[in-house]
Amino acid sequence: MKAKDFNDIFDGVIETYHIVDSVDQSFSNPHDSKTLTHLLYRKCWIDTVQWHYEDIIRLPDINPEEALTLKRKIDASNQDRTDMVEYVDGYFLTQYKDVATKDTAKINSESPAWAIDRLSILALKIYHMREEATRTSASDAHKEACQKKLDILLEQRVDLSTAIDDLIVDIQNGDKYMKVYKQMKMYNDDDLNPMLYAKK
Repeated sequence: MKAKDFNDIFDGVIETYHIVDSVDQSFSNPHDSKTLTHLLYRKCWIDTVQWHYEDIIRLPDINPEEALTLKRKIDASNQDRTDMVEYVDGYFLTQYKDVATKDTAKINSESPAWAIDRLSILALKIYHMREEATRTSASDAHKEACQKKLDILLEQRVDLSTAIDDLIVDIQNGDKYMKVYKQMKMYNDDDLNPMLYAKK
């Protein structure tokens, strides 16, 4: 798979989400659970729901209790997102475990999955900026400004897609190697967050 395939998956997820356009809608993954496509579909769905959580929690008149409940959902979503990135990296590690790395091989600043994570978020930015650039209720000035931003986002997607494709080819050829570090988030862990373990 190439970055174009990743972008197609992400665009499809976002379009599917907006058919119902509700954070409470049910989720169904149409892809085989053993495939990379399955992981990427799930990953982008988590990102899409969280995007809308972030919109909702910024409502100025939101009920404080509702906001707290939503904050907990955002925290859980962030953990799910991190877990999914690590699953995707696990896929790549398995895929290229038998590649003989060259003596001159170098490590990249980020793993393939974290780069693909940025591609998923970029797909969301593109979708929603395009909405703003074409929103009939918006002023011409607003739409023009959003179109300029959209053009930049689309250019960014080309550049990031190229970089991801190059990285994967370099790993396949042994010119770069993968080394994945778990995120080790502390604030969700009862044994690592002092505010939580002090309550035990």
